Amino acid sequence: MKPIRTFLLSLLLISSIAAMAQNTSAAAAGAPAPATLVLAGRLLDPRTGNLLSPAAVLIEKGKIKEVGPASRMQDLGGAKVIDLGSATLLPGLIDGHTLDIVRPPDAEAQRHENGIFALGLLLALVESPTKRALLGAQMAREDLESGITTVRNLGHSGIDGDTELRDAIKAGRVSGPRILASGRKLITRGDYVQNLNPALAEPILEQEFLLIDGTDRARQAVRRNAFQNVDVIKVAADEDLTVSELAAVIEEAHRKHLKVAVHAVDKTSIQTAIDAGADSIEHGNEATDAQLKQMRDKGIFLDLTPTSYGGVLRKIAEQIVVISAASRTAYASSAGRSKQQYDQLVERVLKSGVKFAAGSDMCWFYPGKTRGEASTEIFVNLRHAGMPALDVIRAITSNAAEMLGWQDRVGAIEPEKFADLVAVAGDPLADISELERVRFVMKDGQVVRNELGPR
Repeated sequence: MKPIRTFLLSLLLISSIAAMAQNTSAAAAGAPAPATLVLAGRLLDPRTGNLLSPAAVLIEKGKIKEVGPASRMQDLGGAKVIDLGSATLLPGLIDGHTLDIVRPPDAEAQRHENGIFALGLLLALVESPTKRALLGAQMAREDLESGITTVRNLGHSGIDGDTELRDAIKAGRVSGPRILASGRKLITRGDYVQNLNPALAEPILEQEFLLIDGTDRARQAVRRNAFQNVDVIKVAADEDLTVSELAAVIEEAHRKHLKVAVHAVDKTSIQTAIDAGADSIEHGNEATDAQLKQMRDKGIFLDLTPTSYGGVLRKIAEQIVVISAASRTAYASSAGRSKQQYDQLVERVLKSGVKFAAGSDMCWFYPGKTRGEASTEIFVNLRHAGMPALDVIRAITSNAAEMLGWQDRVGAIEPEKFADLVAVAGDPLADISELERVRFVMKDGQVVRNELGPR
């Protein structure tokens, strides 16, 4: 009996210790988290363009509680103080259009329509899903470290790569920005990838895409993505996509309270997206003045993606593949023409009054740069294209938040919004390239990076 009694007493002791630990944890959980006070030389409000100097932001439980002059909030006993000196505070940056593809060898790219993507997509499809997941986690961390605290991923992560990464970040298992996930991209047959083995085409494509073939299948595609708990629906519009098919997608998505982002570059596809009632048009490079006016009147966002502006695409391609003499000549001859066209697009967008945001469309490995560094370089291209610095910042903060439908959560440093903050050493209104040198990053009130002051 003695061994049994000893065993029972041991169980009782273990149970008591566990109960005490649980009570201690509960008490700790119930205790109010200490407040954090962030001080900076300047704070920019993107929507108004106003600067608060010097500025203070009081943060509690991962949200902004108060914003005001530093003198008014200095005497807060118990608050943890982060003094960023003369730095400029901004809301966390938002990448409204990002994804991931691998650039194929030049010779193969030339053999396919849309070849710059096609082989990279196929390579991604045959890669291990585990490898893709780990790469996604790396890119998420690199985005966050560069000050991108929210991203809208618009495809090329497999069936559930972006939704699972989103959930892992929410659960704290990996570090990264808030993600709005789109799951698989909706396309017409023949878009993006052609000439597949017919016996294997369907299962290969279904890993990455959902096919639109009539209005019924269009609705089914939305439902299949909704089953994976996506946040947004992405459609690639081409000349084969009909207004009725896209309208069916949008109606079904809106019924499920999901916005629809439509990839549309040429005039025909842009008009299809407008007529069907898209929430945002991605790229829109060939939009006419009449189409910009229609978008303005309908409240459709234009999500600008100056990814290849200034020869960025050529620089990337030359570093990772062997470029033929013909391709190099083609890049050079088209660079000036495309720059002029994009400069004109930006000018017309600003004059039109259409709502606009911006995304990196970063879908290449950029040697020598992290994912976040490459993406912020793309944002700065808008300034080179003639957009005022304040409008560039709006495009990746307050405007982008409205496009996502998250204007009540992110995009501004205001009470009740998530405490997502970034800081740069200089003045981004005078030098927009400061966005490429973010020195402080905070997400949910937690410091991710700080090269300016004490943590």
